[in-house]
Formats: sequence, C-alpha cells, structure tokens
Amino acid sequence: MLSITNLDIRYGDKHLFKNLSVQVTDGKRIGLMGVNGAGKSTLLKIMSGETESDDGVVSRGKYFTVAYLPQESSALLSGKTLYQEAEGAFEELLELQKEVDQINETLAHVDSQSNDFSKMLERQGEIQHRLEGSGIYSMRARIEKILLGLGFHQADMDKPASSFSGGWVMRLMLAKMLLAAPSLLLLDEPTNHLDLTSLTWVEEFLRSYNGAMVIISHDRTFLDKVTSTTWELSLGKLSIYKGNYSYYEKEKVERKTIEKAAYDNQQAQIKQSMQFIQRFRAKSTKAKQVQSRVKQLEKMVMLELSEENRQIRFSFPPAPDSGRDVLTVENLCKGFDGNDVFKDVDLQFQRGDKVAVVGVNGAGKSTLIKIIAGAIPADSGNVKLGHNVQMSYFGQHQAQELTPSLTALETLSLSVKDMTITRIRSLLGTFLFRGEEVDKKVSVLSGGEKSRLALAKMIASPANCMLLDEPTNHLDISSQEVLQEAMSQYDGFILVISHNRYFLDSFVNKVVQVKDGRATVYEGNISDYLVRLERDEALFAGIQKTEKNAVSAIEHDKPDVQRSRKEQRQQDARDRQQLNKKFGPWKKKLEEAEKMVEKLEAQKADFETQMADPKLYENQESWLETSASYDECSRRLERWYEKWETAQEHMEKLAGAE
Repeated sequence: MLSITNLDIRYGDKHLFKNLSVQVTDGKRIGLMGVNGAGKSTLLKIMSGETESDDGVVSRGKYFTVAYLPQESSALLSGKTLYQEAEGAFEELLELQKEVDQINETLAHVDSQSNDFSKMLERQGEIQHRLEGSGIYSMRARIEKILLGLGFHQADMDKPASSFSGGWVMRLMLAKMLLAAPSLLLLDEPTNHLDLTSLTWVEEFLRSYNGAMVIISHDRTFLDKVTSTTWELSLGKLSIYKGNYSYYEKEKVERKTIEKAAYDNQQAQIKQSMQFIQRFRAKSTKAKQVQSRVKQLEKMVMLELSEENRQIRFSFPPAPDSGRDVLTVENLCKGFDGNDVFKDVDLQFQRGDKVAVVGVNGAGKSTLIKIIAGAIPADSGNVKLGHNVQMSYFGQHQAQELTPSLTALETLSLSVKDMTITRIRSLLGTFLFRGEEVDKKVSVLSGGEKSRLALAKMIASPANCMLLDEPTNHLDISSQEVLQEAMSQYDGFILVISHNRYFLDSFVNKVVQVKDGRATVYEGNISDYLVRLERDEALFAGIQKTEKNAVSAIEHDKPDVQRSRKEQRQQDARDRQQLNKKFGPWKKKLEEAEKMVEKLEAQKADFETQMADPKLYENQESWLETSASYDECSRRLERWYEKWETAQEHMEKLAGAE
C-alpha cells in the first residue's frame, strides 16, 4: 500500500495541494483527472519519489514497489540493443543469477566443514528458491511478448536502442515497466505514442495486470476500459469517484449541482449576515447580535466551487464550395531505402467525407498523408484534387515553422484577417491558451504548446480539405470535445490520423486501413471498423475449421462410387499432402518438444533424488557438479516448455480452435 498524508504545497497565493490525503491499495485502478495546471503530473512524481516531499507525507509498504512513466522521455540510452535494454527490467534477478554462479564457483575452494561453507550454502538455497519462483527462465519469451505487443518487430531486437525515435523510446520504457511488474504503475499519458493496434494490446494487458495503477490520460475510451476508480484534483483537493471515466462524468454533474446549491446557500447567508452587520453596527442595542454574526462569519468554513474549464464553443469558417470529387489517388507507390512502404494505392473521396487513417506505426500513414499534402514526393502515381479544392495540412513540422518573435495572439491574428479578436481568443482558449497565456511568445512555448498553436492556426484558415496528423495528442478531454463537435459540423472533407477512438467516432464516416503496403477503405466509423475486424478474424478462424473438417471427412469417407479407385487414391494423396503442408512443421515441433520435456523432466527428477541424499554433500566436488547440472536442466526444461506451448498454440490456431 502507498499512502499520502497531509500533502501541502503552495505557490504564492495558489494552493497546488491543500492537506491532501489519499491511499492506493493493491489492485486499485485509478484514473487521475483535473484541468491543466491542477497538479496531476506533480502528484505522480511525488508518489514515485521523483519529486521530494516533506518527511512522513509519502509512505509505502515494505514490499510495495512503484514505477513511473513520464509524458516525455529524458532517458539516456547506452549502446545496448533493444532486447538488452528491455532485459534491464530483470536486473535484480540477473544479479542474483550471477551471485549464485559465483557462490557455486567459490564453494569449490572452501572447506565443507567451515562456517563460510554453511553460510554460502544457505545463501545459495535462498537465491535458488527466489529464482525458481521468479520466471527468469522464461524471461526471453516474456520480453519478446511485450515488445512485440507494443509494436516492435522481431528484427528490432538486436538494433541499438539509441537508434529509435522518442516515441519508440517511450514504448521501450513502458515495456520495461510492464516486465518489472511493480506493485504500482504510475502512467502519465501512456497512449500518446501508441498506434491503435498497440493501444488495444496495452488495454488488454493492463486489464489483466495484478498490480495497482494511477493513470493520467486524455483518452476516455482507454480510461473506461482500464480504470475502475477516478480521482479528480481541483483547487488543491482530491475527490474520489467509485467508477471509470463515464461514471465520473455523470456523477460529477450531480455533485456539481449539489455543490452549487450549497455554495449559493452559503453566499446568501453571508450576504444576509453582512447586511445585518452593516445595518445595526452603530446601534448599541444590537451590539451583542452584531458580534454574534461577526463570530459566525469568522468560524464559517468557506465553500469553493471546483475548477472547471470555461464552456468554449468553436466552429470552423464555412468551407468554400468545391466539386463533388475532392481527392483521387491513383497507383501511388512509395519506398525508402529499397523497401516499399505502400504500392499501387487507389483512393477516391467526395465532398463531405470524413476519413480516419489507421494502421500500426511504420505502416505508412503519415507518409501517405504527407504525399497527399505535397510535403514529400511519391515514387510514382498521382494525387488529384477536385475543382476549387483548398487544402490545409497539420503535421509535426508545422510547429517548427511558427515565427518565434510573435505571440500566440499575434500568430493567429496575422493568419486570419476576417476573425474578430473575441473569436481568436475563444479559439486559443480551445487549445488551452487562456488569459495572459495568449501573450506568450512562440520562442518560450513548450513543444506541446507550439503544436497546439500550429493546429489552431491551421484550422482557423478557410479550407474545404483538411489533412491532420494526430491533432489530439496535446489536448485535454474538454478541448478534444470542442474540436470534435466542430469537426462534426464542418462541411468540408477531412482526412485524419488519430488513435483516439472516442474522438473519431462522432464524425468519421470512412476508415482507411494502411497495412502490408495496401490501403483498404471501410465504410463507417472506428467502432464499425473494429467490429468488422473482429468479424473477419472470426470468419477466418471458421474457414480454417471448415477446411480441416472437410479434409478430415475426405480422409475417412468411402470413395465416391462415380470415381475410379485410381482417381480416389490420387485425390486422397493430394489432400494428405495439403494437410501435411499445413500441420506438418508444427506437428513435428510439437512432437520434438513433447519428447524433450519428458526426457528433461525425468533428468530433473533424478537430480532431485540425488540432491535429497545427505551423502552427496560429503563430496564437495560431486555436490557442485550435481547442483550445476540441476540448474542447467531446469533452464533447458523451461525453454522446452515454451517451445511446446508455442507449437500447441499454432496447432490450435490452424485447427480453428477458439
């Protein structure tokens, strides 16, 4: 268990935390909410120990471990490979393995009758017991499972970790945390660097995770699926909601209604008391009552309304009229370093289409949208824009093209001549520039702030064809909803890359899946697309099962009376050949694994019998040799167990098993 007691932090007149006390118990799944600047990230840093607090404020159970994933990585990677970096999650266990190996080596030179020998023997037993229950012998399988689930490929395992971009480094950090399996995961915007496939995998992994977690996220679908409790930071206080984000959203409305009524009631009492005091202050006959009212006001615990984003509404400028066909892509091909990203892509979209582009990282989503925008050339093929199509594009490089000497307000004012200052301020507010923040110069803005300003600049300009690459990455849920509503009302064409399912679902009517060098169009929104994928996978499994049953029937049925015996034998041979081609390799691996497991289990049992005999320890050399052989046998057995399970899974999959 981790507990925070009376956490109190003040910056000037503002209380970031006001005597905040809270506990995280085993298995708790918490979503942490609050407006920007409420202190969410700071609270996670304090819980992790990265930011110091006063003595006694944060306490942890003896065996309660904590791991923290920040929004952005500042980690300096060594020259290790991707696999070696991930292996660092098992550093403690690997050190124990080294220690036990060293003990085994040292024991050969120590008198078996000495106290040192007994102590080392006891320590060796402790370590061996710890290692056997740790899963270290299946370490490689666990590492590869998590790295592959997060979007890495088998070919990446031996690449230098330093060769990966920042987003992939964040995935590596997340992988190390998941491998370490701490008691408490602290995750600050973990979905920002994940594609839709990896995001789905992480959701499933976290849903089955045994430890506790506190998550900051602006992806409400992710929060709904993973969390079961919601914390909200507001005005230095923390409120607890016993449900996921959707529950929190509904419950918050009810609480605010009660809170507002209590606040209004208290304000009415204060006003009434102040009027009484002002009216009768000079009258000696009322002096006692006046003093009583003054004391009541002094003792009154003043209620405050929770922080809340202002209710901002924004709509796009009217889209200029265009022809019916907005965008046509013909035979588009693109490759890098001799490798095809995609080939012979054909797409056609009409006025009013709103299209999401999805696919794993590296599939070519951003490359496709950059070619359409004219930011990079295609190797071959054509991109045709329809009559009077006016395109605007938001990509990562737009943030670097802002003028450093201008303020946020000036940047938008110079871009949109026909928009009033009030509307410009409202638009900036949508993208989290509020109050004096609109006067901050671009040169002092953070990377996220620059990205938000570039997005605001792009969508404020009249256009009837918008291309956007991950527009919600730096937006809170409130701002996402404003942009989402504006996109729903927009009457132009939208092509958008995003992994935020809730954001896309309300306005998207088509989905383009970029996969294996092809682009496939699906009708409907993201939810429709995901249902279609599940149905296709189930259909594929059903076809496999049907094929297996059909082949089995052919093998067992009597020959068709209309066929000659020769034709029947030829057909049977072809069927067996096809069946062997499909099942043969994995069947062979399964049989090999079964034999090796049986053999190694027998060897392990034999070693255990030998080690149970006290006479073994009388001969130091024999004992060391037997102990080392037992360890090696255990490691080999674990590896063959993994091979057996892998072969069995492939056989079941081929058979169409559920």
